[in-house]
Amino acid sequence: MRSLNPEALTRSNMTLFSGNGINCGYRLDIVVEGQVIVEIKAVSDIAPIHEAQLLSYLKMSNYRKGLLINFNVQLLKDGIHRLKL
Repeated sequence: MRSLNPEALTRSNMTLFSGNGINCGYRLDIVVEGQVIVEIKAVSDIAPIHEAQLLSYLKMSNYRKGLLINFNVQLLKDGIHRLKL
């Protein structure tokens, strides 16, 4: 039976190397079970740039699912956005 406690890795660093030797570092807020990127926000509204940030992380990694969670909402369920490649 699968464990009820998912493995979470917080503040995961992701480094990208391009063909011309330029490397960039990104910080993923949370990676759950090595499958889902969770990006945490506390903003008045989720802007398209926030979704673009998570989509970029998904495209640059081997992950295909992501959650964008905004804690600055009345009901938490209204602040959860699911993105998938």
